[in-house]
Amino acid sequence: MQRRSVIAGLGSVLAPALWLPSLARADTPLAADPFGLGVASGRPTATSVVLWTRLLADDPTVPLGAPVAVDWTIAEDERMQKPVRSGRATAEAAWAHSVHVDVEGLRPNRFYWYRFTVAGKQSPVARTRTAPDVAERVKALSFSFASCQQYEQGYYAAQRHMAAEELNAVLFLGDYIYDISWGREHVRHHGTGRPTSLREFRDRYALYKSDRDLQAAHAAHPWIVTWDDHEVANDYADDISPTDADPEQFLKIRAGAYQAFWEHMPLPNAMRPAGAGMRLYDRYRFGDLAELFVIDDRQYRSHNACHAEQIRNRMLTDCAERLDPARTMLGAPQEAWLASGFKQASARWNLLAQQTLMAEVDRGKDGTHTYWADGWDGYPMARQRLLETVAASPVRDTLVLGGDVHSFWAADLPRAFGRAEAPLVATEFVGGSITAQGPSAQAVKDRLARNPHLRYGKTGANGYGVVALTPTAATVSFRVLASVKEQDSGIDTAVRFTVAAGRPGVQRA
Repeated sequence: MQRRSVIAGLGSVLAPALWLPSLARADTPLAADPFGLGVASGRPTATSVVLWTRLLADDPTVPLGAPVAVDWTIAEDERMQKPVRSGRATAEAAWAHSVHVDVEGLRPNRFYWYRFTVAGKQSPVARTRTAPDVAERVKALSFSFASCQQYEQGYYAAQRHMAAEELNAVLFLGDYIYDISWGREHVRHHGTGRPTSLREFRDRYALYKSDRDLQAAHAAHPWIVTWDDHEVANDYADDISPTDADPEQFLKIRAGAYQAFWEHMPLPNAMRPAGAGMRLYDRYRFGDLAELFVIDDRQYRSHNACHAEQIRNRMLTDCAERLDPARTMLGAPQEAWLASGFKQASARWNLLAQQTLMAEVDRGKDGTHTYWADGWDGYPMARQRLLETVAASPVRDTLVLGGDVHSFWAADLPRAFGRAEAPLVATEFVGGSITAQGPSAQAVKDRLARNPHLRYGKTGANGYGVVALTPTAATVSFRVLASVKEQDSGIDTAVRFTVAAGRPGVQRA
């Protein structure tokens, strides 16, 4: 059954007989458009990128069976008249007939165009871009950062606008799909319940990736991705979730979810998952201007403190376990990797791409301190170690980029929260959500009032952030849709911030 893959949400009804193992070997014709889920590129280095697609069958209720040869070409021009690399990949049923091509031998800091061909049918031509060479003196870089694209709650107009931005890469920081249906005023529907099997996760990705605006953003820029919780289960921590308390059963769900994630992302073959484990955290270099660290705060984290998974909304007034220094968000190996990378960093800027709001947020009332157990506040000693890592880096300018909380935030990050004399070591920005609904305006107002290091907060709006780097400053723009309920929604810059090199802290531009 794990060899099966169909397109969800197309009105098909699956007969039980379709899933008999004896039919898994049957050959099925390709769809008229076998590239109906789009094409994508990712993991850009100075000399390489990863190219991705996934083939579709003519009958969405019967998956492709036999391996399929897929030709690919990458060229220096959009008309594909100047090819520089080409080859043939094999799309296999075991990996949902996805294709991941590790293209090497490219030139640094260049645009390239690529396409796939199968059985005489060509994909659209898409664009990618390599990173600058490590030693290149770079005058400017630009990245978007985004998260939380709940399919039912809105259209992906933000992705259409993102496709038109001038970027070195898109940083997608988690919740690419949603495992659950929730929220108000749905404009479209999952059509199925919560996925728990490999086939069901494949279907959910196929539904999301059928969106043409999302395909456009993938076709315009290379993507650098990490995950959060909804790619597997809401608020999961390592080997359990609030709805899956049995680790043995949950790890089976996680294995299917991780495989489907890899099958649908422009990730290298070296990252292919093994069972319920997948090394996703990674490091990128963009000339002498920036190093980017992408972390995974879900796979290795300690369980929520004080049995918070049993508490509604996982809100804690506090407990001794929350302050236990043995608790981790990243796991010891990833913490050591990150500390080593920051110690060796040598570019002008460090960028830390992670899933959520890192700044402490006291959410209590009437003098009672209350913290959200599932965020960094549930792991304050792990956060403290990370901020010490940032402070120890020879690079004095660090930006922390996040998502998850369905609202826009700008925050100062001191070396230690709760100590007025602690120096600032980084500046944080959270880029809203593509579609997911956020907290109330009153909740944001209260959090700003109680937490002076939170310098800006905005809810009730959807979009993404753009960070533009130069040797002397970082400029961060929050791009906000007019309405996530309209496919043709316009977009505007709600606010812009600047961070001067050598002077961490939020300043309005």
